Amino acid sequence: MEIQQIYTNCLAQGAYYVQSEGEAAVIDPMREPRPYLQRAKEGGATIKFVFETHFHADFVSGHLDLAKQSGATIVYGPGAHTGYEKYEAQDGEVFRVGAITIQALHTPGHTPESTAYLLRDASGRPYAIFTGDTLFIGDVGRPDLAQQSGHSPEDMARALYNSLREKIMPLPDDVLVYPAHGAGSACGKNMSAETWDTLGNQKRTNYALSEGLSVEAFVAAVTEGLQPPPPYFAQNAELNKSGYAALDEVKEKGLRALEPDAFEALATAARALVLDVREKSIFSKGFVPGSIFIGLEGNFASWSGTLISDLQQPILLVAPEGQEEEAVERLARVGYTHTLGYLKGGFEAWEAAGREIDAIETIGVAAFGADYESGQVEHVVDVRRPEEYEAGHVAGAQLLTLETINGHLHEVQPGKRTYLHCRSGYRSTIAASILKARGLHTVVNLHGMVDELLGCGLPAVFPEVEGQ
Repeated sequence: MEIQQIYTNCLAQGAYYVQSEGEAAVIDPMREPRPYLQRAKEGGATIKFVFETHFHADFVSGHLDLAKQSGATIVYGPGAHTGYEKYEAQDGEVFRVGAITIQALHTPGHTPESTAYLLRDASGRPYAIFTGDTLFIGDVGRPDLAQQSGHSPEDMARALYNSLREKIMPLPDDVLVYPAHGAGSACGKNMSAETWDTLGNQKRTNYALSEGLSVEAFVAAVTEGLQPPPPYFAQNAELNKSGYAALDEVKEKGLRALEPDAFEALATAARALVLDVREKSIFSKGFVPGSIFIGLEGNFASWSGTLISDLQQPILLVAPEGQEEEAVERLARVGYTHTLGYLKGGFEAWEAAGREIDAIETIGVAAFGADYESGQVEHVVDVRRPEEYEAGHVAGAQLLTLETINGHLHEVQPGKRTYLHCRSGYRSTIAASILKARGLHTVVNLHGMVDELLGCGLPAVFPEVEGQ
């Protein structure tokens, strides 16, 4: 028996490849079928099943492409209604993969159809459980993503409480827990950076599995402080239910190399978003006017999904040479399938053609401190999350989170020199590009760690410490 976790960092997502005696199963595959097909080829195995734990909201699963290319059967749990052919497992139903078995355990709570899959080894002993978004390491799935089904977050939280206690907690302590996500995912609140654990350790350390925790306390804990889900979540869940274009088709359309003239003409004709995915400091020095920066080096897919509200938005790419395909694939992971092509030769070709270019004024921590002390700093905008801001911020800084910036552009005053910062410069570069694309050009982007900024002697605000 072989179990491989295939982890995608930019979405903090764990998929799993399981093989035994020439047969294989894949759980919660990422959009590209290539890694799973390659593993099956290397292991001389046939992929028999593609198990889905639920309708994912934070990414478009690769189940359709993988099933088509491998001949595998797609399996969902009870109540999963789809627009394509699949097998709907009954609670407790067992599937054989070589010498092992995989049992479907219906665990509603994160979503109504959520199902965990219990793997038993050749001797029949429970060995591992693939929990999807029902149980994470250190946390559980958020219960507010199924409101369109008529279930309130409180209803789903009660169902989740029962699922954990009736289906998962009775299993032996040495069972391995393999969740669908780790820290950084918006599908939970306080996930661990660890991507797997034993069930026994989770019973000892995960608040949600505490023996004495009442259902009322559990409901309060998992529903408190939930941030609104990113706008693309509902659209991704619908794609996973109804179906989507094959990735090969998306790539064929998106990997058209366009000379600067054709690139500019298509951007105008199709009203396309020009998306620049280069490294932040390189982008800041020069870019196509009106383009938006979301760099591949950061959480590219999730920020794209958060900030580009329409999955049907036509997109044109400016990418480092050789990374165009990566950008198209990573956009497709969160449902963007209307990439129309990329700038042939990259930004260098645009510049060499004598085209107009734009840039973002960028300064470091020391220069910002000098500007601040000399009174040149009129307006500071902090684009971090509220909890980051509350942990410490520059005195007088306005909180304008990147997640919500598109709806608050009116709060940035035209003509006023506005200094933007985040933790390391990635999010503030995105924000600066959005502001400049909307005609707000007097922005200054701060590159540098926020700890350096708050520790350089400038007036700062920190939370009060009890007893001081």
